[in-house]
Amino acid sequence: MLTSLLPTTERALLRRLAVEQREGRVPSLIAGLVRDGRTIWVGTRGRIGDAAPTSDTQYRVGSITKTFIAVLVMRLRDEGRLDLADKLDDHVPGTSIGNRSITELLTHSSGLTAEPAGPWWERTPGGSAEDLLSTIDDDALRPAPRHTFHYSNVGFGVLGELVARSRGTSWAEAMRAEILEPLGMNRTTLAPEAPHAEGWAVHPWADVLMPEPAEDAGAMAPAGQLWSTVDDMARWLRFVNGDTAEVLHPDTVAEMRAPGAVDDGNEWRGGFGLGLQLFRHGGRRLAGHTGSMPGFLATMLMDPADNTGVVFMANTTAGVGSALALDLLDILGHHEPRIPEPWEPRTDIDVDLLELTGQWYWGPSPHVLRVLPDGLLDLAPWQGKGRASRFRPNGDGTWTGLDGYYAGEPLRIGCDENGTPTHLDLNTFIFTRTPYSHDAPVPGGVEGWRPAE
Repeated sequence: MLTSLLPTTERALLRRLAVEQREGRVPSLIAGLVRDGRTIWVGTRGRIGDAAPTSDTQYRVGSITKTFIAVLVMRLRDEGRLDLADKLDDHVPGTSIGNRSITELLTHSSGLTAEPAGPWWERTPGGSAEDLLSTIDDDALRPAPRHTFHYSNVGFGVLGELVARSRGTSWAEAMRAEILEPLGMNRTTLAPEAPHAEGWAVHPWADVLMPEPAEDAGAMAPAGQLWSTVDDMARWLRFVNGDTAEVLHPDTVAEMRAPGAVDDGNEWRGGFGLGLQLFRHGGRRLAGHTGSMPGFLATMLMDPADNTGVVFMANTTAGVGSALALDLLDILGHHEPRIPEPWEPRTDIDVDLLELTGQWYWGPSPHVLRVLPDGLLDLAPWQGKGRASRFRPNGDGTWTGLDGYYAGEPLRIGCDENGTPTHLDLNTFIFTRTPYSHDAPVPGGVEGWRPAE
């Protein structure tokens, strides 16, 4: 059930959708927004036959299929059936990329060609897995350094076969049993089921259409075969946000959302995690995937920090860009921004942590340690940007970094004979109450401050 938006918000969203449909000359276009676990808006333009599409109308979602394959692989990892550092030869031997890791395939950094050998795979019937694997020879490798990003549809065809061999069934059956049924995604299928859109190409210089083929891609199907609906994609957005219904642990999904071959600095705008496409836009960190197949375009993106997501689907080969999804998120944020919950003092904070709060110095650089409402510690530079992390307690007086530079690193509290904290030992880095304090075991010793001579 849709929750209500302001009329001005709905009008702005609909106008953006209408402009895209008209200027892009799209036969039909449907989009939806999810916030706080609910679908709050669905908009449509154009027609399928003699009616507008609905949130139950299937469209082909293209490479969004890859996100389902990645989840199946991560389930195998969490069950101990494989390790992401495993080489492909450990599970699917006999190709020229046998020394590449599963991580490299998931993050498109294996150096494998983007497309399979043979005719244009998206428009022709697909072959068997054996046929696909036999074409992955030295000619299928690209000269770029293998640690760099190079998108590979073939890599996900290979991962689909890895899933099939590990499960002893087809990847599609594994997906249905392990993902779709538990999540109630009954309208996500390998082949179209009514009601569904037909795929069209629109002539570039005239307002006429040509039907596009929708062949079974065979062994390449894991790269882009699926059909789905706005309702099912809304559920998938919630999954990417961590509402996993035990299909995966939320921590595993968070791991998939983390940048893989991309440094999480301040400049990058797009990249890949473990099977998830990543974008940075307007201060948001988005995870999801885009999709295209002949006659269809789709995008689904989730902002976990804001618990807000967007999906659109169109039955055209070209004419709609991912900017539509970003603009819909921006319109929602502009017209109906979040109103923060009122601040209230906590009654369950461990007051013994208060003596840890305040300024600490890494060398001469001031940092501030705070106790967060959930009982975590937050250590960050006093001014500007730098190495900041949150820390969770381990129950034995030590702490472990959750994110940032110190993710997974140990934090220990150094105390004097009276039990008063004197320093923080953060994986060998010593933080002191005053710059290079004599009371802390600073490596190299402390000679004292003095004026310049």
